[in-house]
Amino acid sequence: MRNKPELLSPAGSMEKLKAALLYGADAVYLAGTAFGMRSAAANFNEEELASAIALAHQSGKRVYLTVNTMPREEEYPSLLSFLSCVSALGPDAYIIGDLGVFSCVRRMLPDAEIHVSTQMSCVSSEAARMWHSLGAKRIVLARELTLSEIRSIRETVPEDVELEVFIHGSMCVSYSGRCLLSNYFTGRDGNRGQCAQPCRWNYRLTEEFRPDDPVPVEETADGTFIMSSKDLCMIEHIPELVQAGIDSFKIEGRMKSAYYTAVVTNSYRIAIDRYCSDPEGYRFDPVLLEELESVSHREYATGYFFDRTDKNAQTVSAPGYLREKAYLAVATGYDPETGRASFLQRNKVVNETDAELLSPGQPGRKLRVSDMRDAEGCPIPSAPHPFQAFSVPVPFPVREGDILRS
Repeated sequence: MRNKPELLSPAGSMEKLKAALLYGADAVYLAGTAFGMRSAAANFNEEELASAIALAHQSGKRVYLTVNTMPREEEYPSLLSFLSCVSALGPDAYIIGDLGVFSCVRRMLPDAEIHVSTQMSCVSSEAARMWHSLGAKRIVLARELTLSEIRSIRETVPEDVELEVFIHGSMCVSYSGRCLLSNYFTGRDGNRGQCAQPCRWNYRLTEEFRPDDPVPVEETADGTFIMSSKDLCMIEHIPELVQAGIDSFKIEGRMKSAYYTAVVTNSYRIAIDRYCSDPEGYRFDPVLLEELESVSHREYATGYFFDRTDKNAQTVSAPGYLREKAYLAVATGYDPETGRASFLQRNKVVNETDAELLSPGQPGRKLRVSDMRDAEGCPIPSAPHPFQAFSVPVPFPVREGDILRS
């Protein structure tokens, strides 16, 4: 077995970055205000990016900056200015999805670490070696590879070529995300970070002379969703992924919630650590899958890793999200003498209700919300106001950043 794989989590905002770091990410990936493939995420301006990188480095974690759109000719002056600006902030690597951008980074920042984005559709050891020869340290492999193919690439490329693979999150009907549907329907180019996700829309078939009589393409009364992929979830297959020699396990989701980031990062952190500490004695804990069921997601599948993709990857019924548990509050303090924990409200919390506390390194623990008190210590029936401070007794120690959920 190679070294323990890196756990790489999404950071679409400062709140999500903090959640990723607290709940066990070894590294995070994020974007500046331009040239990232998730333009709808909050992202980071120059000041925020500097703070984010500094915070991660203080925790001994790494930050990878996504510069993975495909800029047009007129955008290159802005790109060069952007690269000059962000390079001074010290990101640990640049995730690049365009050969022209790759060339600019190599020319302007010859010592920069470059990761080739999954947008470059690398599916062979020959392609990986080519990118390595041009100066790339890591290849984010295309999602369309099977685990057997990934293992073969690992065995063929040089040891110093790092391989990164998506292990959790949304999948795309198009090859490695190179889709034109969004641009066609809305003018928003998915290859420039503006995807409107038309693959998730409800489509019906109409006959030329009966436009007012649409017919579902398949049996469901809601229409057909043959372009809408299930979500990837490989939590039950950590041993196979580690044994394949993958260097970095990547979680998708820069546009998901901070709660999503915390729960998914925590679950994979637990699974990776347990397996790597005792490969022979490792047994998958179903509680970890229950944790992942608690976040907003579509139906889970293993994507291209094992099964036929037409049976395993595509949603054939309504593709809507399975809603996540309510993120009630985040812990701000704990008094061991009184056993009371302080929280800041994120969604309405009601006295005398059941809840769970999520802490880094362990699944949620059940508790009863009772004896709620406000910041002045006065009893209250609920905490209905955003960011309202309150406290409750908790039957176990609480750390800052722990999450109270329903």
